[in-house]
Amino acid sequence: MSELVLRTKRERSVLRRHPWIFSGAVETIRGGAEPGATVRVVTAAGEPLGFAAYSPASQIRARMWTFAPEETVDAGWIAGRVASAAARRDVLFADGATNAVRLVNAEADGLPGCVIDRYGEWVVCAFNTAGAERWKREIAAAARAAVPGCRGVYERSDADARLREGLPPASGLLEGEEPPERIEIHENGCRYLVDVREGHKTGFYLDQRDNRAAVRALAAGRDVLNAFSYTGGFGIAALAGGAARVTHIDLSASALELAERNTSLNPGSGESVFLRGNVFEVLRKFRDEGRFFDLIVLDPPKFAASKGAVMKAARGYKDINLLGIKLLRPGGFLATFSCSERMEPELFRTVVAEAASDAHRSLQVLRRLQQAPDHPEGLSFPEGLYLKGLLCRAD
Repeated sequence: MSELVLRTKRERSVLRRHPWIFSGAVETIRGGAEPGATVRVVTAAGEPLGFAAYSPASQIRARMWTFAPEETVDAGWIAGRVASAAARRDVLFADGATNAVRLVNAEADGLPGCVIDRYGEWVVCAFNTAGAERWKREIAAAARAAVPGCRGVYERSDADARLREGLPPASGLLEGEEPPERIEIHENGCRYLVDVREGHKTGFYLDQRDNRAAVRALAAGRDVLNAFSYTGGFGIAALAGGAARVTHIDLSASALELAERNTSLNPGSGESVFLRGNVFEVLRKFRDEGRFFDLIVLDPPKFAASKGAVMKAARGYKDINLLGIKLLRPGGFLATFSCSERMEPELFRTVVAEAASDAHRSLQVLRRLQQAPDHPEGLSFPEGLYLKGLLCRAD
């Protein structure tokens, strides 16, 4: 087996069980290695640290599979990791409140670059690194075995992260039957249709499950604005909580069409409005018209894809929060989010605070929000906390 030799005194992060090894920490590769191959990681003195997946095209040159030098990374080991991760979700969702769950959350579950989501009887996988790509057939088979009654496993490996690994996008059936055009899931009494072929991520924002519940708990009788609405998740949860009116805004016509279909699956007394447009422009129009809302959800797409884009992203988050805060009625609620892993939680809090100051409004932070527990964050891997948010009440 090939060996990845670290430079002198560059083993500290591995000893702290951080799974990423950057190119600058690598002295050499002994024996050569193909993309995705498993390599033994050793210190400059030759002390074994564990095994990693090699990725020569990426600045993250290797990702640790295991920090146990005595383990063997093979098909059985990979299948065991998938099975163990899926079993941990059984404990979280034993009440049957949803049939849509993340089964494997990449580094946090010891499978770097691998995401596996369950949507009812179907499983959707994303393989975003060279190591995950190399084992994808074994991972797909293990994922199917981990879901009782699974009818098929579909691949959605089309994230930009693959380009940084030197991998082309890949989508299609891996195991079993083709999924239907739309898969119906349920979550806390709400029904949603999911497009696993063309939808965002693997089809739905499962990571916002608990935050949708938080919005639902505050929605009774309120006029709700669901900005960057995608297929209506937050708005439909608000209607289930008794919202009087929900206004959805998104730039995608297909997303809004599915939001309307999802709304029709969940009959209620509240009114729904669907507006296609640039959210920044629509919110400025609302501001100029003197429109106000009781509850506003701001869930924009990722603004910072790299460390160098953080400050530009911060300006974008400040602008959208400034607009949202100006549209809040006194006593209104704001649920605002960033899904940019490069945006630190405290920086995001500062950005929202500055937006409130510029709007001449006082906001109380009622709760800090993050991804649902089936999207865990490893304590040794803070990059895993990518979704952060604030639930605030305005003066």
